Amino acid sequence: MEWQYSLQTLPLKNESKENCKCDTFVGTSSTGAICPNKHLMSVLSLGADVLPEYKLQTPKIQKWTILHYSPFKAVWDWVILLLVIYTAIFTPYSATFLLSDQEEDAMQTCGYSCSPLNVVDLIVDIMFIVDIIINFRTTYVNSNDEVVSKSFRIAVHYLKGWFLIDMVAAIPFDLLIYRSEEETTTLIGLLKTARLLRLVRVARKLDRYSEYGAAVLFLLMCTFALIAHWLACIWYAIGNVERLTSAGIGWLDNLGSQLGKPYNDSIIGSGPSTRDKYVTALYFTFSSLTSVGFGNVSPNTNSEKIFSICVMLIGALMYASIFGNVSAIIQRLYSGTARYHAQMMRVREFIRFHQIPNPLRQRLEEYFQHAWSYTNGIDMNSVSMYV
Repeated sequence: MEWQYSLQTLPLKNESKENCKCDTFVGTSSTGAICPNKHLMSVLSLGADVLPEYKLQTPKIQKWTILHYSPFKAVWDWVILLLVIYTAIFTPYSATFLLSDQEEDAMQTCGYSCSPLNVVDLIVDIMFIVDIIINFRTTYVNSNDEVVSKSFRIAVHYLKGWFLIDMVAAIPFDLLIYRSEEETTTLIGLLKTARLLRLVRVARKLDRYSEYGAAVLFLLMCTFALIAHWLACIWYAIGNVERLTSAGIGWLDNLGSQLGKPYNDSIIGSGPSTRDKYVTALYFTFSSLTSVGFGNVSPNTNSEKIFSICVMLIGALMYASIFGNVSAIIQRLYSGTARYHAQMMRVREFIRFHQIPNPLRQRLEEYFQHAWSYTNGIDMNSVSMYV
């Protein structure tokens, strides 16, 4: 979007208001006034190829074809984003903490009414399948900045792009395996994690918010917490396997002894509760990723120690990446203030060198402050060369 601000073309001009078909506007561009609803839709849209406003035209589309920059597609992308976030959180948790032989037996007897999460998973699978159908009917922008609305070309473009990932993530493995008595619940959990492939596409779409420092910081924190959640699920899965093979020295056995809830193979459901196990596993992964490691939850078997080493290596990389980005964000936030003080210092040195009297000195400083508050330190002459 090409912005054209100068002393003569302020957004308070009457012609800008007249060209805008809404009550208020956020600025002017080469096409006239920019209405806030269009600006809001461009920000909320998760599409990677949102058309520039000066190229927006009403294309000739076929029936049942959806424009990729339409309000419906923007809302639908946010719905799919929320479902992907739900999948990224609950799929590993369900695959490790909730799936058990007792739950599989219950599924054989009472079906989906036993667990509301299974109903939600079924809804997510249906929504992902519907998203695939919508993507086959959604326009895109080619290399020539043209909107492609022909069904065949849209299908070919989607098949060459994200179709494979979307298809694998939408397959309802739990329904297919539920009808087969030869498969195990462990395989169900592993195959359901294929939904996480959709995170690759979401990460590409969220990259358009990288210009906002606060958004980048929030996404980094969410990524850190999500990886810690995944590692906590793996940590519990390893401890659950080691509890059956080791001689009662795994971290789950130690947790049961500390909480006064020891495991007893003759009693179904013995040992710590699911909440105790998840909180402890998440506490261990966070302390390991941040290089704290208090030691009250420690690996004892070889498998647990190997996993702990991997967690420490991942934590070191994430620690450096997050703090490096945070430093860059903070530096960017204060770059304007640093440039202001540097320019003000030059003005005062100029005044001191030429021995300008106080009345004129005060007027010069006030003019500089006023000009800076208006332009924010931007050289309008140099910017106008590219507009």
